Amino acid sequence: MERFKINGHDLRNMVINAANSLHGKKEYVNSLNVFPVPDGDTGTNMSMTFKSAVSEIENLETVSISEVAKRVSRGALMGARGNSGVILSQIFRGIAKGMEGYDEIDAVSFANCIKEGANFAYKAVMRPTEGTILTIIRAAGESAIEANEKDIVGLLKKVYEHSEVVLNKTPDMLPALKEAQVVDAGGMGLLIIFKGMYEALKDGIKSDIKEDIDSQEESNFIKSANIKLEDIKFGYCTEFFVISKNAAENANTLRDQLEPLGDSMIVVGLDEIIKVHIHTNDPGNILSKAVKFGELSKIKIDNMREQHRQILELEYASTKSDDVAPITNTNVIKENEKEFTFISVAMGKGIKHIFEELGVDYVIEGGQTMNPSTQDFIEHINKANAKNIFILPNNKNIIMAAEQAAELSEKNVIVLPTKTIPQGVTALTVFNGEMSFEDNIQEMKEAIKKVNTGSITYAVRDTEMDGKVIKEGNILGLIEGKIAEVGKDIYEVCKNVIDKMVTEESELITIFYGKDCDEEKVQEFINSIEKQYEDLDVHCYSGEQPLYYFIIAVE
Repeated sequence: MERFKINGHDLRNMVINAANSLHGKKEYVNSLNVFPVPDGDTGTNMSMTFKSAVSEIENLETVSISEVAKRVSRGALMGARGNSGVILSQIFRGIAKGMEGYDEIDAVSFANCIKEGANFAYKAVMRPTEGTILTIIRAAGESAIEANEKDIVGLLKKVYEHSEVVLNKTPDMLPALKEAQVVDAGGMGLLIIFKGMYEALKDGIKSDIKEDIDSQEESNFIKSANIKLEDIKFGYCTEFFVISKNAAENANTLRDQLEPLGDSMIVVGLDEIIKVHIHTNDPGNILSKAVKFGELSKIKIDNMREQHRQILELEYASTKSDDVAPITNTNVIKENEKEFTFISVAMGKGIKHIFEELGVDYVIEGGQTMNPSTQDFIEHINKANAKNIFILPNNKNIIMAAEQAAELSEKNVIVLPTKTIPQGVTALTVFNGEMSFEDNIQEMKEAIKKVNTGSITYAVRDTEMDGKVIKEGNILGLIEGKIAEVGKDIYEVCKNVIDKMVTEESELITIFYGKDCDEEKVQEFINSIEKQYEDLDVHCYSGEQPLYYFIIAVE
């Protein structure tokens, strides 16, 4: 069926169908990750990012393609997880920019929107790498323009088919893909989205969001169960959007007006949308103040005390963790504002405790296989009552989401490019509260460069990499993210990795052991390391991290 124009209803169906398709194939996309280690989360990150996008349009009834695209962009931006999710959010930010101001668009305009999506994606990456999702969106944009189609169904068909051809060439662009005999995972995720959009328009699919309870939703439920009823000072969780022409400027004014009225507040303005989240005792007062700035949309008010009672009735809390802090009023008065605060990402109770001992105020649970979203960072940035905020991502796949959050925030936020837990720990140890913000940034960045990181994990599939034959279940020793050792015993592999990391200049070995390690065997191993390197300081900590038997730092 030919379609010469599409409106907001059409785009809504296209995007939701694409999100459903990606959700169904996320594990396949995960399996395409080059490294055989248990952190293949590209499909999960892209799916959760896109799920956040479609949640913004679930109940939206409008024919305006501009409004639908704007909501999709906004949802993707706030829900972006991992590098692939951030790039995906930028693609749809560019597409939304191209659709701005239109109720419907034709094929020529749609082609330009796809090209604009490619432009935004490339601008978001400092050093673009070909053979990745960036290559696929660029190919899609170029093919859309060159197609010169009047029928949008025909246009999407050509975009999808050309993108698939280019995706199959990605192994020739990146040696790592060729060696692992896979195409790029992010590119595959984007191809699934294009195909889902094409099929929805071609077949006239009226899509509904496929709901399922994911671990994040369950986690939020569990956390609610661990809060004491008397700790809920503000009983109504109030969420809504304000459609406002001067969103960024009005968001600042509205934020100041709402601050005394509750806690857990998020007020962020982008383009012509202000997103508001606040816990308050008077939702009506909140809405009355907000409506002065524009039209209200997607109003959602939950009675948290009632929800809490229902959770306790189900006795959900009795089977879950009891170490969740109660809700407190985070909008501390300005005179108690700190000079510095730290937000860090970590996984494992032991590592979390170490970061807190080193002065981190907020530890976001996450890391490999569970990348925090842009919104996760924004929530903690808004809680922080400090003039200067440092974020330690401690994972290379989390840095872009943290940077996106810093860009959206009005506060003074710096993201330190820590790619590993040891880098984050070292950055904290050199921090000096008597120094200026700028001097601390310089000192910590210099210290990070001197940290050599290793890790011990296991292979999740058979492959061959860097001349090493790897079988599923093999123990892998990584140095700076590259596979250096393959074996069958975690202690032997760890010893060999340390041997390769230590140099004549080395002074300190730090080892964090994971939750799957036997403490007695670990102590025997540490004793042997201390004897072998008697001139070096050897420190060992229980990190309780999953997936990685050992995380090692040599300095």
